[in-house]
Amino acid sequence: MNSIKTIDNTQLFMSLALELAQTAYDNDEVPVGAVIVQRRNSEVLAAFANQMRQLKSSIGHAEILAIQKANKIINNERLVGCDMYISLEPCPMCAHAISIARLDRIFFAAEDKKSGGVLNGPKIFESSSCHHKPEVSQGIMMEESSVLLKKFFESKR
Repeated sequence: MNSIKTIDNTQLFMSLALELAQTAYDNDEVPVGAVIVQRRNSEVLAAFANQMRQLKSSIGHAEILAIQKANKIINNERLVGCDMYISLEPCPMCAHAISIARLDRIFFAAEDKKSGGVLNGPKIFESSSCHHKPEVSQGIMMEESSVLLKKFFESKR
């Protein structure tokens, strides 16, 4: 029974991340959404779309914004007992922030072969300088995320 609940919640939270990615797309941002959930009660602590252009900030990534908000909500710099759902593999900056925040698990939809930092690129969680490695699951709703990303980048060419 618990595995069914986990699967349902995973789909639900990834769907929310993809809705946020669509919001980013609609705002001419790279379509990435991130959701942080407190696992003990399945409460969404933070949910953000990329906002680099809107905030005029190179660190306005959905993951960074979500971590900052969740830290404030639980009044702690560490997010132990929390999971993150992301529509795209985190970049190296976000992967390192995830490690520093001590998120327990991350789930992401699509791989980022060019700019990823988990399965691709520098593989931050495998680095000796990484103090915490979350459990990583990938490929959940990958097709939906990939289609949106492809559509976005094709519109820029």
